[in-house]
Amino acid sequence: MPETAGRKEHPLSMRLPESDLAIIDRAARLRGRSRTDFMREAAVRAAEDALLEAGLIRMSEEGFARFMTVLSEPAAPVAPMVDVLKRPAPWDREG
Repeated sequence: MPETAGRKEHPLSMRLPESDLAIIDRAARLRGRSRTDFMREAAVRAAEDALLEAGLIRMSEEGFARFMTVLSEPAAPVAPMVDVLKRPAPWDREG
């Protein structure tokens, strides 16, 4: 007799105002997603962001000293960025 796989999904229930659902449904349709897929993706992304923001970075004293030295040095221009910043804004262009 073949083994059956364990359930990998867990239900989640939320009470939301109708106005929130309308916004979520509109955004989900724009992305071609179901409400469930859209909300799951948004919730996971928000959770990952929160975890990354709270993440602790560990380094040696020497590594931290080097990091601070690099941060204290004058910034070097990046040619492609300089070129972009020298271009006139679309609303400032003639024509």
